[in-house]
Amino acid sequence: MKRLVFILLILSGCSPSVTNSSLKSNLQNGKPDWLTSKPVQPSYYIGIGHSVKDGTNNYIQSAKNSALEDLVSEIKVNISSTSVLSQIDANKEFQERYEQIIQTTVADEIQEYEQVDSWEDDRNYWLYYRLSKQRYKEIKDQLKRDAVAQGLDFFTKAKESERRSELVLSLGFYYQGFRAIEKYLGEPIRIDFEGKEILLTNEIIASMQLVLDKIELTVSPGEIILNRRLAQNDLAVSANAVEKGSRKAIGDLPLSAAFEKGAGDVFPNYKTDLTGHAKILLTKISSRDLEQTVAVKVDMMRFAGQQGSDIYSMVAAKMVVPKASVLMKVQRPLVYISSVEKSLGVEKSNQQLTNRIKNYLVNSGFEFTEDKAKAELSLDVNANSEKGAVSGSIYITYVTALIRVSTATDNKEIYATTLDRIKGFSLDYERSSQEAYNKSLETLEKEKLPELLNAILQ
Repeated sequence: MKRLVFILLILSGCSPSVTNSSLKSNLQNGKPDWLTSKPVQPSYYIGIGHSVKDGTNNYIQSAKNSALEDLVSEIKVNISSTSVLSQIDANKEFQERYEQIIQTTVADEIQEYEQVDSWEDDRNYWLYYRLSKQRYKEIKDQLKRDAVAQGLDFFTKAKESERRSELVLSLGFYYQGFRAIEKYLGEPIRIDFEGKEILLTNEIIASMQLVLDKIELTVSPGEIILNRRLAQNDLAVSANAVEKGSRKAIGDLPLSAAFEKGAGDVFPNYKTDLTGHAKILLTKISSRDLEQTVAVKVDMMRFAGQQGSDIYSMVAAKMVVPKASVLMKVQRPLVYISSVEKSLGVEKSNQQLTNRIKNYLVNSGFEFTEDKAKAELSLDVNANSEKGAVSGSIYITYVTALIRVSTATDNKEIYATTLDRIKGFSLDYERSSQEAYNKSLETLEKEKLPELLNAILQ
């Protein structure tokens, strides 16, 4: 019987474990060689991933992601000296950014990798992945062939549209061609087109620029004189796009408008109508500059719709797009002030609220006059403090102020507000009144002045 038990023990020690086998055998046998020294296999890309088993994460998925990142890091992106990047990025301003973007897309396209091994202990989990360099090249070459075929198809359609003077349509097709091959800007893609060898990526970008050079963009009027208060202006700025030479109107052309100098609110996006026109909508000027400029230009990002990539954005920024500018000479509105500020019924020598409003408007581009006949706006301030209760040695005072802005010519109210019973307290009524005025200034600054300015400028 003892002999039989001994034989069974020997047999059980030689058989493979079926529960927790990997963990037990790993703990007994120690770490594999690929953990202490990353394998070097000329025919494969290698990725080693690791994750900590802390009980709060999916450590297997985390290790998979880590292994793939390590594998992808071995796949280098090479920029050819004859590629389009070398031509448009002479100072290598965004080559590094381009390489980062492409490296990310490499990770998205990785397929047919295999798991070679895994190892774990009670705190850690490791994965060993590899990818055949030959198979990766075959897949990448096929993707590139498909992209080039698609890019060439759109390039051909763009050329046909350009020859028919359908410039907006051609730019759209050129964009589609660019989108198809943008991952290969770092490579010279040589193809035969209409009996001539061309570099496709280079040709698409150059052709887009040539189409843009055919567009003439103007604004009318090119210079306007306007009041700081846009409510007093009759703004009618029109952009017009035509084809140079033929003077044919260009409809459906995407445009953008923005302040180039100064600041304010201008509606940003437009498309020209069938006559090549677009009306520019300017709703607010917020800068104090006496001369400001709004630039209108062809919006290359609109050809990308909702799918504009970072790569296209970088390349589009390098293009010279048609642009026209509106010079605005801004007149400062003249304001006449009448004010009464009292403390406990006695007129104050220091008009705190009035001075704060005046300083705010001066910093916002307004001027003041003592001649009401010359003024455009009239500002009225009426404030007083009143005694409240006494609690022990504490005296309470309340400030109430009415602030009103109206047109100086017809007294039409533009803005009115009240500071209602702002409370101050101190050891006597005089100091309590001053404290109430100080608190009134805080309310004025934080709440009322922005409202006042916004109402005036509407």
